[in-house]
Amino acid sequence: MTATVEPEVGRSRLRKEDARLITGRTRWTDNLALPGLLHVAFLRSTSAHARIASIDTSAAKAKPGVIAILTGADLAEEQGSLPCAWPITEDMKAPPAPSLAIDTVNFAGEAIAVVIARGKAEAHDALEVIDVDYDELPVVLDMATAIDDTDLVHPDLGTNKSALWVFDSAEAGTGSDVEEAIADAEVLIERTFRQQRLIPSFMEPRSVMVDPTGEQLTMWSSTQIPHILRLMLALTTNTPEHKIRVIAPDVGGGFGGKLQVTPEEVVCLLAAKRLGKPVKWTESRSESLVSGHHGRDQIQKLTLAARRDGTVTGLKVELLADMGAYLRLVTPGVPILGAFMFNAIYKIPAYRFACTNVFTNKTPTDAYRGAGRPEATFAIERLMDELAAELDLDPIELREKNWIKKDEFPFTTVAGMTYDSGDYEAATARAKELFDYDGLRAEQRERRRRGDVVQLGIGTSTFTEMCGLAPSRVLGALAYAAGGWEHAAIRMLPSGKVEVVTGSSPHGQGHETAWSQIVADQLGVPFDDIEVLHGDTQISARGMDTYGSRSLTVGAMAVLKAGEKVIAKARKIAAHMMECAEDDLEFAGGQFTVRGTDKSTGITDVALAVFAGHDLPDGIEPSLDAEATFDPENFSFPHGTHLCATEVDTETGLVKIRKYVCVDDIGKVINPMIVDGQVHGGLAQGLAQALYEEAIHDETGTLTTGTFADYLVPSAADLPAFVTDRTVSPSTTNALGVKGVGEAGTIASTPAVVNAVIDAVRHLGVRDIPMPCTPMRVWSAIQGASTAESGIRGEAGGGLGSIDTAGGSR
Repeated sequence: MTATVEPEVGRSRLRKEDARLITGRTRWTDNLALPGLLHVAFLRSTSAHARIASIDTSAAKAKPGVIAILTGADLAEEQGSLPCAWPITEDMKAPPAPSLAIDTVNFAGEAIAVVIARGKAEAHDALEVIDVDYDELPVVLDMATAIDDTDLVHPDLGTNKSALWVFDSAEAGTGSDVEEAIADAEVLIERTFRQQRLIPSFMEPRSVMVDPTGEQLTMWSSTQIPHILRLMLALTTNTPEHKIRVIAPDVGGGFGGKLQVTPEEVVCLLAAKRLGKPVKWTESRSESLVSGHHGRDQIQKLTLAARRDGTVTGLKVELLADMGAYLRLVTPGVPILGAFMFNAIYKIPAYRFACTNVFTNKTPTDAYRGAGRPEATFAIERLMDELAAELDLDPIELREKNWIKKDEFPFTTVAGMTYDSGDYEAATARAKELFDYDGLRAEQRERRRRGDVVQLGIGTSTFTEMCGLAPSRVLGALAYAAGGWEHAAIRMLPSGKVEVVTGSSPHGQGHETAWSQIVADQLGVPFDDIEVLHGDTQISARGMDTYGSRSLTVGAMAVLKAGEKVIAKARKIAAHMMECAEDDLEFAGGQFTVRGTDKSTGITDVALAVFAGHDLPDGIEPSLDAEATFDPENFSFPHGTHLCATEVDTETGLVKIRKYVCVDDIGKVINPMIVDGQVHGGLAQGLAQALYEEAIHDETGTLTTGTFADYLVPSAADLPAFVTDRTVSPSTTNALGVKGVGEAGTIASTPAVVNAVIDAVRHLGVRDIPMPCTPMRVWSAIQGASTAESGIRGEAGGGLGSIDTAGGSR
C-alpha cells in the first residue's frame, strides 16, 4: 500500500533562501571581491539647477590611491542616454539623460564626476577636493506652477510638460460621457488630494561590480531586472549584448527602487572597460535617498458624481504627475497604470482620466511598490468615504451598493479591464467579523457622546488591482517597449534531482521555495531534490524579471508549462520501457502506471534511462529537459477588504492604530507563510505613507530628508499587530488559479488608515489631512476646522475639497 504524500502546494514551508540569509552567508554584491578590484565614488551636484562652469580635478588626481577621475565631458561620446522604455504618447517630450552630467545639472544629487581609486576611503577622500563652479539657474519645484512654463527645467524642450495622456470612456466605447454624468448629478464630491513623494528604502543599498577581464564584461548588480539591464546596457553603451553578462546575486529588497537602469551601472561598466580592471561601487544610505529614483508625487483633482441613494454615476480624474528631472526606465507610464484602477471594484458608468506629466528639478521618479495603483486606490477609497459622509451612509453599505457582485464575473469595467473572478461580499463579511465592526462603531458613538479627548476612527478600503504585469499585446497597445512574457526551463538530472531555471529574478519574494513546491507536486519529486536557478543571464538566458506582482502569475506558469513538456517527453520513454501505449499510462506522484495494473516506473527512473541512452524509442533524443514561455491573455485581479481603527488624541494630534484587519483574495495560495510575509511587508509600507514617510525639498531644491533621521521609515515597534485572513476565488487566467500578492498590502492600506484618521475627527469639521498624517498636521487640521463644512488647508499641497449638491455653489 502506497503512503499518501501531502501536497506541497498550500503548505507553509520554511523558505529555502533563509538559511544563508539569517546566518550571514549571503551573496550581496558588496560582499563580492575580485583580484585587483578598484573602488568607485561619485561626486554629486549640490545644486538643483545650474550650468557647470568648470570642474577642477587636479587636486583630487594627486591624492594617494587615485587611479582615474572621469567627468561627463570625458564620457560624452560613449555614455549615451539612460533609457526610457515607455513613450506613452507620440509627442512625449524626453530630454537626453546622461549618466554623468555634461554641462548642466538638473537635480541636487545628480552625478557629475566619478573617482576610481584603490580603496573606498581613498576614493571618497578625493571627492572632497574636487572643485566645481556652478552658474545657478532658476529652480522649478512645484508641479502646479511648473505647468505655467515660466521657468523651464529643460529650455530646449520649450515646456515643462512631458506628455498628456487621456482615457475617456465615451470615446473608448466602454462607458458614457462623464461631463453629462456630472451635469446630471444629484450629489458631487470634489476633492484635491496630494500623493506625497516617497523614497524606496530597501534593506540592501544598491551596489555594482564589473569585471572586464576575459571574453565578456560581467556585471554583478543589486537589481530587479538582470535581463532588461543587460539589453539596455548594450543599447546605451553600444556594447554587443552577447559580450555582457549580468548577475543579480542575493538582492536585499527592491520595491521598484531597483527596477532601473542606473547611471552608476553605466558608468561602472564604462570605467571598467576603459581601465581594463574590475571596479565596484556601493552607495551610502544618504546617497540612496538623494539619487535613487523616488516614487508617487501626484496632485489628484477628482470629481465623483452620484445620486442621493448612493449610486455612483461618474468619475473624473485630472492628475499632475511629477517626473522629476528626467524620464527613467518606466517613469512616464507609472501614473498611467493607475488609469485602469481608479474605478476600482465599482460599476461606474462614466469615467474620464487625464494625466499631465511634468518635469521639475527634483530626483526622477519611477516605479515604487504598487506603481500607480496605490495612488488610484487611495483616491477612489477616500472619495467613497466622502460620499458616505455626505449622504450619512455607512461606508461599507455605500461600497456594497456600487460594487460588482459575485455573480457578475467576468465583468468588463468602464476602464476596459475584464475582471475574471472575485467575491467582494465574502472578503468584506469576513473582515467585518474579525474586526468587530459593529462593536467598534458602537464604541465610536459612545466616545463622541462623551466628548472624549481621544476619539476613535474607523477606515475602510475595499480594493482590487491589476497585477501579473504581462500581456504583451496590452503592453504593446500602451506603447511599452517590451513584452511581458516569462521564460522557464526544467532540467532532469540523471540522479533524479531537478534544476528549475526561471527568468523571474527574486529579491525577497521566495521564488526558490514556491517554485520548488509547484514542481515537487507536478513531477512527484521531493521538495529538497529541487534547485531553483535565477538571476544570471548566462544561466537563465531569457527572462523579463520581477516587478508588478508578476512572478507567480507569469513566471510560475512558465515553470508549470515546462514541467508539462518534461512529463510529455518522459511518457513516451516510460511507455517504451514498459512496452505499452502512451495512452495506457497514468501519471501521478512521480510514477507512470499502466492503467488497470500495478506495473509502474518513476520519472526519476526514466531520467536515468535517458542518461544511459541504451534503449530509447527511435527518434527520441536523450533528454527530458524542457523550456517554456508563458504570455497570459489578461492580468490577474486580487482584491480584499481592509479595516483600520485609529485612536486620535485631539489635543496633540497623535495617531495610534488600535486594530488592523485585512482579508485578501489572491486566488490559490502556494505557501501561506510567504503570503503572510508579503502582506505584512506591504501593510508596513502602506501605513508608512499614511503616517510617516515624505521626501521634502527646500526652496533651493535640496532634499532635507536625506537620512533616516529625517525620512521616517517605521520600525516594527511602530506597527500594530495585523490580523490577516484570506478568501479564495481562483483566477481563471492561469492554470494555477493564482493572483498576485506582492503589492496588495501597500495598495489597500494607505486609504484605510487615512480614512480612519479622518473618521475620528470628522465630527469636529475635518474632511482631509494631507499625508503623512503627522501629529502636527492632525492637530493643525483640528484647530483649523471651525465647522464640518470648512475643510482644511494642509502643508505640502494637501487636500482642498468641497462637497456640492446639484444647484448649489461649488
